[in-house]
Amino acid sequence: MAFVFKLPDIGEGIHEGEILKWFVQEGDEIKEDDVLCEVQNDKAVVEIPSPVEGKVLKIHVQEGEVAVVGDPLISIDAEGYEDDTPEAEP
Repeated sequence: MAFVFKLPDIGEGIHEGEILKWFVQEGDEIKEDDVLCEVQNDKAVVEIPSPVEGKVLKIHVQEGEVAVVGDPLISIDAEGYEDDTPEAEP
């Protein structure tokens, strides 16, 4: 079950940020509130915490790339979340 975490609105009217550093890798087990990455915008560098516990499945935005608020950052295998991909009907 994949939870897709999207870049949140980090305030100050900023709508995008550059991923400076990932603190996790695909395959890592993470806990809620673990720092996932650092994002830099025009005003500050902000640490982005995980909202869920689980296993990192995929990092969607690489270091040095810019993400816009709402862009998928990371997919996490977390209990209680449905996959975003629709299942084929039998």
